[in-house]
Amino acid sequence: MIKYDGLDEAICGQACIWRDQTRIDVLVYDGMKIIDIFVDRDGMTPEEAEEFIEFNIEDGYIGQETPVVMWPVQEEYE
Repeated sequence: MIKYDGLDEAICGQACIWRDQTRIDVLVYDGMKIIDIFVDRDGMTPEEAEEFIEFNIEDGYIGQETPVVMWPVQEEYE
């Protein structure tokens, strides 16, 4: 499984997903913990961290085993 460098503390588990018509095990990262890491370690604001995640992590594809980012359920879905 592919891991993101420096974000081990944000790993919350793994998931089995379908990608490219193949069943793949991937790591799952907690998006809120990633934000905390970027704020504490890199001095980003929460907004900067969220934007970085959106454009550089969630929109990045590094092969079939690309990890996924999990976010809390928004009120509109409850």
